Amino acid sequence: MSLVLGLLVLGVCLFAGVLVYNRWQERSAKRAAERAFGSRHADALMEEPAPRREPSIAPRTSPDERVDYVIELQKPIAAPLVLEGWRPIEQRFGRRALLAQAEDGSWRAALQMVSRSGVVSDKELIEFRSEVETLGARLGATFSAPEMREALQAAHELDRTCAENDIQVALHVVGPAIEPALGEQPFQVVRRENGLTLVLDVALTPDLARSYEAMARAARSLADSHGARLVDDRGNALDEHSLAAIGGQLEAVRLALAGHGIETGSPLALRLFS
Repeated sequence: MSLVLGLLVLGVCLFAGVLVYNRWQERSAKRAAERAFGSRHADALMEEPAPRREPSIAPRTSPDERVDYVIELQKPIAAPLVLEGWRPIEQRFGRRALLAQAEDGSWRAALQMVSRSGVVSDKELIEFRSEVETLGARLGATFSAPEMREALQAAHELDRTCAENDIQVALHVVGPAIEPALGEQPFQVVRRENGLTLVLDVALTPDLARSYEAMARAARSLADSHGARLVDDRGNALDEHSLAAIGGQLEAVRLALAGHGIETGSPLALRLFS
């Protein structure tokens, strides 16, 4: 996956080595680990088990054709009957499986196809569709669903878009005995041996421009109040020009995602980048 932040072409000077993560390696490693161990842990940040704002998908989340494979069960069916048959499907596919009832009493069963872990496998999708169709047949419902090959192709295209724009930006405040006392903020604060690192997970951040400005302002304030330095991961000082340039590049990322109907920090973004 390539970083959208200008591929750092001529941006090395602008970013001055600011820590901007390329998620290609992280996704590849994570997918390999999940294939080997079946785990779905949160991404590590800077080799530390730093807490992430890990979004959760509530059972009442409505299926969305942009990210879900949706099967329509076209018959009003009593909820207890559907939920009883749905339970093993939900246990098998976890929070990726969604179920919603329409106003006319029919049902929509869905499988989330894209996340930070990548695209569901052909085998998983076939298994999901088979189990839902078996449930529908048992309940006497007719059903309709998208063509799986086309759905998977669209999912892979969406995954590429997400991967190209899956960015984290970090600002380092280096100095002794720095106490943040920042309260609730739209960014994370990670302690390091010689100071603090402020991190913004771009796709998960609502009001991206304002959130980045808040992070940059907090970093400058911490540096000034503690006699510390605001630096990149190589220890190079970051000035106002560098910080402003980063803000401009982040706006390009926001626009790229918005062009595909994904607003940073939106419910759709929280699902895709979970």
